[in-house]
Amino acid sequence: MVAPALEHYTQNLLLGDVWKRPGLSPRDRGIVTVAVLIARNQPLDLPFYLNRALDAGVKPGEIAEIITHLAFYSGWPNATAAVDAAKPVFAARHIKADQLPQAKVEQLPLDKDAENRRAATVEENFGKVAPGVVQYTTDALFRDLWLRPALAPRDRSMVTVSALVASGQTAQITYHLNRAMDNGLTQEEAGELLTQLAFYAGWPNVFSAMPVFKDVFAKRSGAAEK
Repeated sequence: MVAPALEHYTQNLLLGDVWKRPGLSPRDRGIVTVAVLIARNQPLDLPFYLNRALDAGVKPGEIAEIITHLAFYSGWPNATAAVDAAKPVFAARHIKADQLPQAKVEQLPLDKDAENRRAATVEENFGKVAPGVVQYTTDALFRDLWLRPALAPRDRSMVTVSALVASGQTAQITYHLNRAMDNGLTQEEAGELLTQLAFYAGWPNVFSAMPVFKDVFAKRSGAAEK
């Protein structure tokens, strides 16, 4: 009744074609799309895509961790809006609090050498600019949040990269895309992630991110050949 062409593209192109492309599993597409909607603070569409993600095999605990993770990468208000959108979905599916990861959990092992290098670089560059940010980056993000086991490191990285692209934060993509690929995201999956994001974050954000992806792919390929 408002935009017939949009309905056509939604049903035939987006849901009928893009979501069925083989380069990224339906589960991963669900994770990426939920991450984009949270990062862009668009809770109106979240219930539909939360249900789609859950139907594709994303676990309730993983949804909870995605929301928590994006509080740090997209801001607390975006995460709390996502909580409100998720409540009726969880209620309708009879998902209870005891099915979700708790605040205190046994963490994944820390790669001490890699983390110490990261922390030293951030401290050297920004320790005198915003020492609080540097402290919480180490203590809250990389030595706590990133070690929570209910969201696999690959998926946590995929959520982060999706949020960065969706928010136009291209300066942060290089580090996190490399981290994602170190965590098991393939180049094909990373490229297909951009295809999914084009529809949910917009072509301009994706075209702004593509040169960064291209550079990361080229450098990793060159390093692998040496």
